[in-house]
Amino acid sequence: MDAVRVAAIREQLTGTGWLEAVGGFAGSLRRSVERRGAGDLLLVGTEAYEPWHLAAHLEDEAAWSAVPRLAPTLLRHRPPAGAPAHLGHGLRRLAEAGRGATVLVVAPEAAGGPLLERVRDARRHGATVLALDGAAQAPSGDLAGLAHERLVVGTAAEEPFDLAQHLVSAAAGQRPTRRSALGRLADLVGRLAAPPPISRW
Repeated sequence: MDAVRVAAIREQLTGTGWLEAVGGFAGSLRRSVERRGAGDLLLVGTEAYEPWHLAAHLEDEAAWSAVPRLAPTLLRHRPPAGAPAHLGHGLRRLAEAGRGATVLVVAPEAAGGPLLERVRDARRHGATVLALDGAAQAPSGDLAGLAHERLVVGTAAEEPFDLAQHLVSAAAGQRPTRRSALGRLADLVGRLAAPPPISRW
């Protein structure tokens, strides 16, 4: 992101409540992976959307913030044969998610029944379920009913949904402070503008 885009983000988000919403959600994510007995962070998208971009950002934040458990395991609906190890985990891994694990579901659009069933099983076995959801309105019994905490983007459009992932990952890497919301936003967008470390993604 360039300086002009960063300034535009600052202006657009001021007074919208988005910083607080993102900060609360990211704080829940960080607390979940830092708590005693925390297990893996499992990141999964829908059949049509793989959140590899968020996986890369979270891995970067894990390195920057020295919180290694922020580095997720990306789960894919159909990992191809011969995929690199970090891209070869299927949904079967959700069946192993129990107490201590955190499942982060990224769904720009409605999650399908098979995914919801696996997420429901993970929650039943004690996993914490968080959802970054692009559906402003969702019927009961779907992802909204399964998630312990949910951040609604309100649109599945690529740019705002991508921006939400940037902000969540950056906020998850920051330790809670008593600084003002505007000051925290300035830090977040500043980090987004900085060159990233070399990533395997």
